[in-house]
Amino acid sequence: MCAGALATLAFAPFALSPVSILSLALLLWLWRDATPGQAFQRGWLFGLGLMGFGVFWLHISIDQFGNIGLPLAVVITLVFVAAMALYYGLAGWLGARLAPPGGGGDGLRLLLIYPAVWVLAEWVRGWFLTGFPWLALGYSQIDTALQGFAPLLGVYGLSWIAALCAGLLVLVLISFPFSSKARANPDTLPACDRTLLLLGGLAAIWVSGGLLEAHGWTRAAGKPLRVSMIQGNIPQERKWLPEQFGPTLELYTGLTRANWDSDLVIWPETAVPAFYSRVDEGLLTPLEAEARSRDTDLLLGLAMRGPGGGRYFNAMISLGRQRDAYFKRHLVPFGEFLPLKGLLGPLIDFLQIPMSDFSAGPQDKVLLRLAGYPAGISICYEDAFGEEVIQALPQAAFLVNASNDAWFGDSLAPHQHLEIARMRALETGRYLLRSTNTGVSAVIGPRGEVLGVSPAFRQDVLTRDIIPMEGMTPYARMGNRAIVSIALAMLGLAFLWGRRSQG
Repeated sequence: MCAGALATLAFAPFALSPVSILSLALLLWLWRDATPGQAFQRGWLFGLGLMGFGVFWLHISIDQFGNIGLPLAVVITLVFVAAMALYYGLAGWLGARLAPPGGGGDGLRLLLIYPAVWVLAEWVRGWFLTGFPWLALGYSQIDTALQGFAPLLGVYGLSWIAALCAGLLVLVLISFPFSSKARANPDTLPACDRTLLLLGGLAAIWVSGGLLEAHGWTRAAGKPLRVSMIQGNIPQERKWLPEQFGPTLELYTGLTRANWDSDLVIWPETAVPAFYSRVDEGLLTPLEAEARSRDTDLLLGLAMRGPGGGRYFNAMISLGRQRDAYFKRHLVPFGEFLPLKGLLGPLIDFLQIPMSDFSAGPQDKVLLRLAGYPAGISICYEDAFGEEVIQALPQAAFLVNASNDAWFGDSLAPHQHLEIARMRALETGRYLLRSTNTGVSAVIGPRGEVLGVSPAFRQDVLTRDIIPMEGMTPYARMGNRAIVSIALAMLGLAFLWGRRSQG
């Protein structure tokens, strides 16, 4: 559990990247000679530490905005953490089941089996039951040389590379000339030579990542665009109060009119605390006329009712050169929609979460035309799903993520979310514009670098120039199929190797 808890330090805002590899190396060491039951227990405890410390901020929204009290909110969060920790336990169990019997075969376990089952567990966690891909190990490597592998294999590919490095570290310790394992296990290579070979393998991985990092996968598709993102910093507990409605619109419209010289102005998710129909004539139509007269586009978030009023959507509306809408497709369970609504309907009434019965938008609508270019749009934690983001490519010249992380207060969540957005920019080779209510709003470059940021919990307008991009990274072409295929191939190779050794 301590190793998992320490691994949290590898992610934003701490960004102590080596800690994730070292903590995983400790877990792999504990898994080496474990039975399947022991491996499950140790993996589950590791997951408890990682998820318990890494996403404990979930209790903030459950407590403050679900109106159920802190004790029950903590209990619900701990149940969720325990469930997410099962993935790490199952990875350990499966790895131990696939490993050859006895204490031998360390190379087989540490280089083929455990990195493969680790990445498969993360991948399944990213889509099973709508998915929760938070704190995948690869995110911790966004500022290291290993990030050069992201445009090829995505964040799960980085997780696999990091797990491979952890396995090599364990093998170095095992093979070190003065270790009891090295003295008791004579091999075809002297211990010093084995150690040097393993260290050489580690160095080769990091050098390869650095070389890949220097490669440009995409290219400019036009002249720079001026973009302004408005961070209104409206407290979540006041956002939907009737008396806050007027001041909110005055704030956003005033800051927008001061930035009509930009090619694109972006408001956050549900920046307008009202339905589309209520503000169409009084707000949207006048802003649309102003934007068109200044040859500018405005993108803003609000709720929108469907035909007949039976459904409503979390939407981003574009005004200016043309009016269009994107409806959020990947909804948050229990926060934006209720699974098994017929059975669990009273739960939403009990939690009293506002705007918690959205409908999912059409899966084929991922682009809006902004500032003269097609742009890939995502709302809130949709940007945590890399394969959904790349659906906008190759057409999208840049990406936009509108979010409202005020649900989670002054916690690790906004910083972790920014790290996730950086990975999407790196995977796709596109600029990503992240517009939020209370932070962290940012302009992210195509190599995942933060080019500008608005301070959290401050009213701010972030203005930067971005470049429309074209071209496709290997990850944008293949998605997660490549790394999943590699992981399955590693398990197949381990099976054949194990059978050969037993024979």
